[in-house]
Amino acid sequence: MHASRVYPSVVERVEQRRGGLRVFDRLDSRRTAHIVVDLQNGFMAPGAVAEIPVARDIVPAVNRISATLREAGGLVVYIQNTFDEIAVRTWSTFFDHFCSPARRQLMIEAFTPGAEGHALWAGLDVRAEDLKVRKRRFGAFAPGASDLHAILQARGVDTLIVTGTASQVCCESTARDAMMLNYKVFFVEDGNATFNDEEHNATLSAMAHTFCDVIDSAALIALIKQDAAVPEVRVA
Repeated sequence: MHASRVYPSVVERVEQRRGGLRVFDRLDSRRTAHIVVDLQNGFMAPGAVAEIPVARDIVPAVNRISATLREAGGLVVYIQNTFDEIAVRTWSTFFDHFCSPARRQLMIEAFTPGAEGHALWAGLDVRAEDLKVRKRRFGAFAPGASDLHAILQARGVDTLIVTGTASQVCCESTARDAMMLNYKVFFVEDGNATFNDEEHNATLSAMAHTFCDVIDSAALIALIKQDAAVPEVRVA
């Protein structure tokens, strides 16, 4: 598990700007979606092409958040990194310039739908009512990436919880764009993972600075339970 922290200089700056590090003191569970980013075999299995070992450590926290939010009436969405023919054809900048030819081929083979690497990690507590959404860019809200925004808007979702891997790539990209689309975003410090603490904490600091409420899983679960304890007001 990462030794998570937001940089002290960032904490000092945001306290001056908004009075504290935390952003939201409540949420509406029925309008909240837990966005689980890329917890797939290609990132999590030992020896996988894009293995991030720490990602295996965050699964219990991810499952606890999902279970608590489901019980409170919220939505769980599993995002799957997808490198199909459309992704390769329309995102040539990444595939032609940010991968060696050998790695390009390995990544495409791993994250093609139907491949073992594309499948969700078996340790995730995926339920029948959960959604699965494929994305063709790092950020799920980037143009051409997925239908996630339309799906959430149709369900009246205005708040997102972001967990997954890698912290500074797909998770950060998704969280940044979500805030820009006017979602309230919680970024879970012990629910995201990457290659090392330095990269993880740089992302936590960037997210806390301007984009998200950076929170640990225990505090987040307490917020969900707090909301669930409030009686729902029904209009006659």
